[in-house]
Amino acid sequence: MGNNKINIVITDDHKLFRKGIIALLDDFDFIGEINEASNGEELMELLAEMKTLPDVILLDLRMPVMDGVEAQQKIRSLYPGIKVIILTMEDDEQYILFLIGEGVNGYLLKNADPDEMETAIKKVVENGFYFSDDISMMVLKNLNKKDKIETIFNPDFNERELQVLELICREYTNAEIAETFDVSVRTAEGYRQKLVDKVGAKNIAGLVVLALKHKWVAL
Repeated sequence: MGNNKINIVITDDHKLFRKGIIALLDDFDFIGEINEASNGEELMELLAEMKTLPDVILLDLRMPVMDGVEAQQKIRSLYPGIKVIILTMEDDEQYILFLIGEGVNGYLLKNADPDEMETAIKKVVENGFYFSDDISMMVLKNLNKKDKIETIFNPDFNERELQVLELICREYTNAEIAETFDVSVRTAEGYRQKLVDKVGAKNIAGLVVLALKHKWVAL
């Protein structure tokens, strides 16, 4: 992440909640510009007008006019470089799995501690994904149940790809992967993107979930 500030948009239909999150983010020294929107449609209008796009969007799911699911799909289509963290009270396993499959980078419950929000924002920028321990355990439990009935998908990784995949699942950054293999950061980025493309995932978060689901790596 270096010294670069992280620009954020908070999207939630409850004004009091938005203002509370903005006040919290203002206390983080790594946060740059903060914008807000009250629903998905307002968010998309804001993004279309912005000269500099945000790095991260904190996105509620239940909103009028355009909900978070539809907004997330539009963001992935129009602005694939923006990281999206779902910020919600929805903790249904199937819903979370669906949203990960749709390409969200993180999932944070609204009752999370401020420290966890700080961690989540940093992790999605540095690693491409963040899920809390509770969410991770929930996802793993669900995936392990599914493995009993689903055919295991094996993309036939080579040795280097498996090594990189394991490091990604261990939350190594591009810089750390580059240092591990004594290659450039750009080469490390290429490794990550090649893996995403190879398994047909939408982003690094989806890649990690697939890796855990099909047990491609042992953590």
